[in-house]
Amino acid sequence: MPKSYTFRDARLRAPALRLLNAAGAGLGAVGLRLPRLEPETVIRSAQRQAEVDLPIGDHTTEALNRFIESAESEANLNTLGRIAVQGMLVNSLACRLRMVDWGKCHPEVQREKIREPWIVVGLPRTGTSILSILLGLDPFSRPLLQWEAKRAIPPADLATANEDPRIALFTQEMARVNKMNPALATMHPFGSTLAEECTAIFTYALRTIGMETVAFVPSYGRWLDHADMTPAYDIHKLTLQALQHAQPTERWTLKSPNHLWCLPELLSAYPDARIIWIHRDPAKLVTSLVSLNCAMQLQFTRRLDAKRVGEYWAEKISIAIDKATSFDQAAVSDWCCHVQYKDLLAQPKATLEVVYEHFGDALNTLHKRRIDTWLTQRPQHAAGVHSYDPGDFGWTEKMLSERYSSYRQRYKVAQES
Repeated sequence: MPKSYTFRDARLRAPALRLLNAAGAGLGAVGLRLPRLEPETVIRSAQRQAEVDLPIGDHTTEALNRFIESAESEANLNTLGRIAVQGMLVNSLACRLRMVDWGKCHPEVQREKIREPWIVVGLPRTGTSILSILLGLDPFSRPLLQWEAKRAIPPADLATANEDPRIALFTQEMARVNKMNPALATMHPFGSTLAEECTAIFTYALRTIGMETVAFVPSYGRWLDHADMTPAYDIHKLTLQALQHAQPTERWTLKSPNHLWCLPELLSAYPDARIIWIHRDPAKLVTSLVSLNCAMQLQFTRRLDAKRVGEYWAEKISIAIDKATSFDQAAVSDWCCHVQYKDLLAQPKATLEVVYEHFGDALNTLHKRRIDTWLTQRPQHAAGVHSYDPGDFGWTEKMLSERYSSYRQRYKVAQES
């Protein structure tokens, strides 16, 4: 039987890291919080790491300032958390600088056309990952890979892509993360050559809900809910163009829950996108989502208020629903294909056949065989089972069911017990 994990299993146990946090707490008691989270220091470090002396731009500077202010005042970061946040910000900006510099040095990449990409949207924890993985098995499509999103530049070419040393490097990094926090592998699929979320590229612009999983930063999150996401889509598109120029593909398969907050910007960037909106009972997914966020943040904070984190994300999900529903009501009727989570789990291949038919296409024979083989070779709970309880966050199932009842009714979503 697979081992069961809850967010509490993410508690920091490594003696060396506990000692690091204790030493940091001692310095904090006398007013020293190290490492320092200062915008200017982060930018200079990113420029040195990227070996690119370019400005990061006003939009990204604004996002950096918002995030650091929120992290310093609200996240209660321990020393390990400060190191992790600093590393995330520096790495993200270094990726941005390399990508912008690559685009300037190779203007031909910006002539690449990103045609009719598959884009899976939906609330977090609704099966967007598995759906995008199955779409990416189409031999005429290809996903953004996890290792590519971490180190996109220089883009791997067809001749050396399978031997790129960045694949092994990412695998080693994830092995260390999983060893330190084995609960995470039960909550989200990780793997160098697995499909990655668009949020990984949005971090280049520091505008993504993905950054909210590392630290509890509600002020940044509330700003992000209504921020202009055009800068994130600009760098996202440039990244796809650079990768596609090195490795031509007929079509991309992309996904992220983040798109649901910003559908107008998504369609402005990719007006011919084949969008699939997957639906699941929010009363079930919100508990899973909060558990995931707590598991991510528990090792990086001096104290975690699970109920406060829960209420924040429950409200954030409501905002996403309101924004996406308003867009859906005003849009043409066939702007996307609606898919039910329960149908995807019960009949994944048949669900994809419906999706392809919606866009006037059909699954090819090889794609069907690949779907069957992948589902056999990678069982759902290979890494363990993610267990979560609404009571951990001050809820009952009835409370959550009532909170999101209008969404279930509008999209005919099955209620999950």
